[in-house]
Amino acid sequence: MEIIQSTANKTIKNLVKLHQKKYRDIENKYLIEGEHLIQEAKEAGVLKAVYSLSSYDVGVKNVLCSQEVLNKLSQQNSNAKLIGVCKKDETPTFPCDHILILNDIQDPGNLGTLLRSAYSFGFQKVILSENCVDLYNSKVIQSSQGALFHLQIQKRNIEQWIQEAKEENYTVYATALHDHSKYLNEICFQKKTALILGNEGCGLPLSLIEQCHECIKIEMAAFESLNVSIAGSICMYKAFIQQDQTE
Repeated sequence: MEIIQSTANKTIKNLVKLHQKKYRDIENKYLIEGEHLIQEAKEAGVLKAVYSLSSYDVGVKNVLCSQEVLNKLSQQNSNAKLIGVCKKDETPTFPCDHILILNDIQDPGNLGTLLRSAYSFGFQKVILSENCVDLYNSKVIQSSQGALFHLQIQKRNIEQWIQEAKEENYTVYATALHDHSKYLNEICFQKKTALILGNEGCGLPLSLIEQCHECIKIEMAAFESLNVSIAGSICMYKAFIQQDQTE
Protein backbone atom coordinates (compact mmCIF):
# COMPACT_ATOMS: atom_id res chain seq x y z
CA MET A 1 0.00 0.00 0.00
CA GLU A 2 1.34 3.44 -0.92
CA ILE A 3 2.31 5.71 1.97
CA ILE A 4 1.93 9.50 1.76
CA GLN A 5 5.33 10.85 2.76
CA SER A 6 5.09 14.54 1.90
CA THR A 7 3.13 17.34 3.54
CA ALA A 8 3.02 18.94 0.08
CA ASN A 9 0.68 16.16 -1.13
CA LYS A 10 -2.43 17.79 -2.61
CA THR A 11 -4.87 15.72 -0.54
CA ILE A 12 -3.00 16.52 2.66
CA LYS A 13 -2.86 20.25 1.85
CA ASN A 14 -6.63 20.24 1.31
CA LEU A 15 -7.24 18.40 4.58
CA VAL A 16 -5.03 20.86 6.50
CA LYS A 17 -7.37 23.62 5.34
CA LEU A 18 -10.07 21.98 7.51
CA HIS A 19 -8.28 23.49 10.52
CA GLN A 20 -10.09 26.68 9.49
CA LYS A 21 -13.83 27.13 9.98
CA LYS A 22 -14.44 28.64 6.55
CA TYR A 23 -13.07 25.54 4.82
CA ARG A 24 -14.98 23.21 7.14
CA ASP A 25 -18.13 25.07 6.08
CA ILE A 26 -17.22 24.94 2.38
CA GLU A 27 -16.25 21.26 2.36
CA ASN A 28 -18.85 20.15 4.92
CA LYS A 29 -16.10 18.11 6.60
CA TYR A 30 -13.97 18.23 9.75
CA LEU A 31 -11.06 16.38 11.33
CA ILE A 32 -10.95 14.32 14.51
CA GLU A 33 -8.04 12.68 16.29
CA GLY A 34 -7.52 9.57 18.40
CA GLU A 35 -8.98 6.08 18.53
CA HIS A 36 -11.82 6.90 20.93
CA LEU A 37 -13.22 9.72 18.78
CA ILE A 38 -12.77 7.68 15.61
CA GLN A 39 -14.74 4.78 17.08
CA GLU A 40 -17.49 7.17 18.26
CA ALA A 41 -17.66 8.81 14.82
CA LYS A 42 -17.84 5.41 13.13
CA GLU A 43 -20.71 4.39 15.40
CA ALA A 44 -22.51 7.64 14.57
CA GLY A 45 -22.07 7.05 10.82
CA VAL A 46 -20.11 10.25 10.12
CA LEU A 47 -16.59 8.83 9.63
CA LYS A 48 -15.43 8.91 5.99
CA ALA A 49 -11.70 8.08 6.11
CA VAL A 50 -8.80 7.44 8.48
CA TYR A 51 -5.19 8.56 8.05
CA SER A 52 -2.75 6.51 10.11
CA LEU A 53 0.85 5.30 10.56
CA SER A 54 -0.11 1.65 10.09
CA SER A 55 -3.10 -0.33 8.86
CA TYR A 56 -6.23 0.45 10.87
CA ASP A 57 -9.43 -1.35 9.92
CA VAL A 58 -12.55 0.49 11.01
CA GLY A 59 -14.67 -0.12 7.92
CA VAL A 60 -13.74 3.05 6.03
CA LYS A 61 -10.93 4.10 3.69
CA ASN A 62 -7.54 3.87 5.45
CA VAL A 63 -4.66 5.98 4.11
CA LEU A 64 -1.13 5.34 5.41
CA CYS A 65 1.02 8.39 6.14
CA SER A 66 4.41 9.31 7.53
CA GLN A 67 4.67 10.75 11.04
CA GLU A 68 5.44 14.16 9.53
CA VAL A 69 2.22 14.09 7.50
CA LEU A 70 0.07 12.99 10.45
CA ASN A 71 1.56 15.74 12.61
CA LYS A 72 0.68 18.24 9.89
CA LEU A 73 -2.95 17.10 10.05
CA SER A 74 -2.98 17.15 13.85
CA GLN A 75 -3.65 20.22 15.99
CA GLN A 76 -2.14 18.66 19.11
CA ASN A 77 1.44 18.95 20.34
CA SER A 78 2.36 15.25 20.58
CA ASN A 79 2.96 12.86 17.69
CA ALA A 80 -0.34 11.93 16.03
CA LYS A 81 -1.33 8.30 15.41
CA LEU A 82 -4.86 8.42 13.97
CA ILE A 83 -6.66 11.23 12.14
CA GLY A 84 -10.26 10.83 10.99
CA VAL A 85 -12.14 12.77 8.34
CA CYS A 86 -15.84 13.22 9.15
CA LYS A 87 -18.77 14.69 7.30
CA LYS A 88 -21.05 17.23 8.90
CA ASP A 89 -24.32 15.40 9.18
CA GLU A 90 -27.90 16.46 9.64
CA THR A 91 -28.68 16.10 13.33
CA PRO A 92 -31.39 13.48 13.88
CA THR A 93 -34.43 14.79 15.73
CA PHE A 94 -36.23 12.94 18.48
CA PRO A 95 -38.38 14.03 21.45
CA CYS A 96 -36.50 14.95 24.63
CA ASP A 97 -37.55 16.50 27.93
CA HIS A 98 -34.32 18.24 28.92
CA ILE A 99 -32.72 20.80 26.61
CA LEU A 100 -29.56 22.90 27.02
CA ILE A 101 -29.37 26.34 25.41
CA LEU A 102 -26.00 28.07 25.05
CA ASN A 103 -25.87 31.78 24.28
CA ASP A 104 -22.62 33.11 22.78
CA ILE A 105 -20.25 30.61 24.42
CA GLN A 106 -16.78 31.53 23.09
CA ASP A 107 -14.30 29.14 24.65
CA PRO A 108 -14.09 25.81 22.76
CA GLY A 109 -13.11 23.92 25.91
CA ASN A 110 -16.23 25.21 27.67
CA LEU A 111 -18.49 24.22 24.79
CA GLY A 112 -16.97 20.75 24.56
CA THR A 113 -17.26 20.18 28.31
CA LEU A 114 -20.89 21.34 28.32
CA LEU A 115 -21.71 18.92 25.49
CA ARG A 116 -20.07 16.10 27.44
CA SER A 117 -22.07 16.98 30.56
CA ALA A 118 -25.29 17.36 28.56
CA TYR A 119 -24.90 13.86 27.16
CA SER A 120 -23.97 12.48 30.60
CA PHE A 121 -26.96 14.03 32.38
CA GLY A 122 -29.72 13.39 29.86
CA PHE A 123 -29.88 16.77 28.08
CA GLN A 124 -30.17 15.20 24.65
CA LYS A 125 -30.81 18.38 22.72
CA VAL A 126 -28.50 21.43 22.62
CA ILE A 127 -29.37 24.78 21.06
CA LEU A 128 -26.46 27.05 20.12
CA SER A 129 -26.82 30.76 19.46
CA GLU A 130 -25.54 32.05 16.14
CA ASN A 131 -22.47 33.59 17.83
CA CYS A 132 -21.26 30.48 19.68
CA VAL A 133 -17.80 29.11 18.93
CA ASP A 134 -17.78 26.68 15.99
CA LEU A 135 -19.05 23.24 16.97
CA TYR A 136 -16.37 21.57 14.81
CA ASN A 137 -13.41 23.40 16.33
CA SER A 138 -10.85 20.71 17.22
CA LYS A 139 -10.80 21.71 20.90
CA VAL A 140 -14.59 21.47 21.09
CA ILE A 141 -14.53 17.99 19.59
CA GLN A 142 -11.67 16.81 21.80
CA SER A 143 -13.16 18.10 25.06
CA SER A 144 -16.62 16.73 24.19
CA GLN A 145 -15.05 13.22 24.09
CA GLY A 146 -17.46 12.26 21.31
CA ALA A 147 -20.64 13.55 22.98
CA LEU A 148 -21.42 15.76 19.98
CA PHE A 149 -21.97 12.61 17.88
CA HIS A 150 -24.87 11.57 20.14
CA LEU A 151 -26.74 14.84 20.69
CA GLN A 152 -29.29 16.83 18.71
CA ILE A 153 -27.41 20.10 18.14
CA GLN A 154 -29.00 23.04 16.36
CA LYS A 155 -27.99 26.66 15.75
CA ARG A 156 -30.90 29.04 16.37
CA ASN A 157 -31.93 32.55 17.31
CA ILE A 158 -32.29 32.12 21.07
CA GLU A 159 -35.10 34.63 21.70
CA GLN A 160 -37.21 33.04 18.99
CA TRP A 161 -36.43 29.56 20.30
CA ILE A 162 -37.51 30.47 23.87
CA GLN A 163 -40.94 31.47 22.59
CA GLU A 164 -41.27 28.19 20.72
CA ALA A 165 -40.20 26.25 23.83
CA LYS A 166 -42.86 28.00 25.93
CA GLU A 167 -45.49 27.07 23.36
CA GLU A 168 -44.38 23.45 23.75
CA ASN A 169 -44.79 23.73 27.55
CA TYR A 170 -41.12 23.77 28.51
CA THR A 171 -40.20 25.58 31.72
CA VAL A 172 -37.26 27.81 30.78
CA TYR A 173 -34.54 28.46 33.38
CA ALA A 174 -31.90 31.16 33.07
CA THR A 175 -28.62 30.98 35.00
CA ALA A 176 -27.55 34.42 36.22
CA LEU A 177 -26.85 36.59 39.26
CA HIS A 178 -30.09 38.55 39.04
CA ASP A 179 -32.27 40.33 41.60
CA HIS A 180 -34.89 37.59 41.30
CA SER A 181 -32.52 34.63 41.10
CA LYS A 182 -33.30 31.60 43.26
CA TYR A 183 -30.67 29.28 44.68
CA LEU A 184 -30.31 26.01 42.81
CA ASN A 185 -31.37 24.10 45.92
CA GLU A 186 -34.75 25.89 45.80
CA ILE A 187 -35.45 24.92 42.19
CA CYS A 188 -37.77 22.06 41.33
CA PHE A 189 -36.99 21.28 37.71
CA GLN A 190 -40.04 20.37 35.65
CA LYS A 191 -40.38 17.32 33.44
CA LYS A 192 -39.90 19.50 30.35
CA THR A 193 -36.91 21.70 31.22
CA ALA A 194 -34.87 24.13 29.12
CA LEU A 195 -31.70 25.47 30.78
CA ILE A 196 -29.97 28.57 29.37
CA LEU A 197 -26.32 29.48 29.96
CA GLY A 198 -24.64 32.71 28.87
CA ASN A 199 -21.35 34.06 27.60
CA GLU A 200 -18.23 33.60 29.77
CA GLY A 201 -17.64 37.33 30.25
CA CYS A 202 -21.06 38.95 29.91
CA GLY A 203 -23.43 36.21 31.04
CA LEU A 204 -26.99 36.35 29.73
CA PRO A 205 -28.48 39.61 28.44
CA LEU A 206 -31.40 40.97 30.45
CA SER A 207 -33.68 40.57 27.43
CA LEU A 208 -33.20 36.78 27.58
CA ILE A 209 -33.43 36.55 31.37
CA GLU A 210 -36.77 38.35 31.35
CA GLN A 211 -38.21 35.79 28.93
CA CYS A 212 -37.44 32.87 31.26
CA HIS A 213 -39.75 31.42 33.91
CA GLU A 214 -37.05 31.20 36.62
CA CYS A 215 -33.50 32.42 37.20
CA ILE A 216 -30.94 30.24 38.98
CA LYS A 217 -27.81 30.97 41.00
CA ILE A 218 -25.60 28.40 42.71
CA GLU A 219 -24.91 28.43 46.44
CA MET A 220 -21.16 28.89 47.13
CA ALA A 221 -18.89 29.37 50.12
CA ALA A 222 -16.63 31.75 48.18
CA PHE A 223 -16.57 33.77 44.95
CA GLU A 224 -19.60 35.13 43.13
CA SER A 225 -19.66 32.86 40.11
CA LEU A 226 -18.22 29.72 38.52
CA ASN A 227 -16.81 28.91 35.12
CA VAL A 228 -19.80 28.44 32.79
CA SER A 229 -19.02 24.79 32.04
CA ILE A 230 -18.82 23.96 35.76
CA ALA A 231 -21.99 25.92 36.61
CA GLY A 232 -23.88 24.35 33.73
CA SER A 233 -22.73 20.86 34.66
CA ILE A 234 -23.88 21.32 38.26
CA CYS A 235 -27.32 22.52 37.15
CA MET A 236 -27.72 19.68 34.65
CA TYR A 237 -26.72 17.13 37.28
CA LYS A 238 -29.32 18.57 39.68
CA ALA A 239 -32.04 18.31 37.02
CA PHE A 240 -30.93 14.77 36.18
CA ILE A 241 -31.08 13.66 39.83
CA GLN A 242 -34.50 15.23 40.38
CA GLN A 243 -35.90 13.52 37.29
CA ASP A 244 -34.47 10.18 38.41
CA GLN A 245 -36.06 10.56 41.84
CA THR A 246 -39.53 11.29 40.43
CA GLU A 247 -39.65 8.42 37.93
